[in-house]
Amino acid sequence: MSSPEPRTCYRHPDRETGLSCSECGRPVCADCATFAAVGIRCPEHAGGRNPVASRIRPRPVRRAPGVALASGSAPVTRILIAINVAVYLLTAAQGGGLNAPGGALFDKMILYGPWVAQGGWWRLVSAMFLHANILHIGFNMLALYVIGTPVEQYLGRVRYVGLYLVSGLAGSAGGLLQAPDTPILGASGAIFGILGAMLILEWQLTGRLAGNAMTWIVINLAISFTIPNISWGGHVGGLIGGILVTLAYAGWREHGRAAYGHLGLGGVLGLVLVAAGSIAIAYWQVRGYA
Repeated sequence: MSSPEPRTCYRHPDRETGLSCSECGRPVCADCATFAAVGIRCPEHAGGRNPVASRIRPRPVRRAPGVALASGSAPVTRILIAINVAVYLLTAAQGGGLNAPGGALFDKMILYGPWVAQGGWWRLVSAMFLHANILHIGFNMLALYVIGTPVEQYLGRVRYVGLYLVSGLAGSAGGLLQAPDTPILGASGAIFGILGAMLILEWQLTGRLAGNAMTWIVINLAISFTIPNISWGGHVGGLIGGILVTLAYAGWREHGRAAYGHLGLGGVLGLVLVAAGSIAIAYWQVRGYA
């Protein structure tokens, strides 16, 4: 089988790239791309010239192995959505209908501090695939699709899966810290982790933290702290976990620039440390030490 012909940035012909503008499809390097919730944009379709691109002198670079082409394809995001929907339909069938899921599977997967203390540690992961009603799963899956698609395209599938699961684990730990005696469920912790990843990627690409990701984070955190019965601890925990994992993924180059290639030792250690720290926090809380 022949390998695909490498593409080069339309502004920097000496740079191979796996990224492309979601508006016009032209290939762009990381220095020219603007990372947005609607996808990756070239300088023209981002509303102006990218200040990072104008500052950096072009130089030959290779496309990072393992980075998915930003062509609109995000298979892992779609698989995660399918798993969440499938679990929701099963729990709805076992429970009281589409707006009242329940049953044996629901009880086995939900996160509840006393049950975790009795040995149900799998609940730290399983609860991120449960939802309480149609509005809950509908909002979360829409957010996962809109936010997760560009993040998966940039990080690649393997790193994205690790980000989702470990962020969800950190969200479970944060939820237990906030309310160990309250049942917790939902993919929000993992989704906030993806938002945290978007924040870091946007900062690395544009040099600004006050962008689309920060706006989404502020709005959703405000909702989390305002509306009752929302696990704001899970949201904050997932956000912190996603930020830490994405910083660990970065292969830092000279001049403080980050590059994402293969999942290296630093990325693996970051995943392990955040996951282990989350489990340790959960253990500390449910055992009554916190």
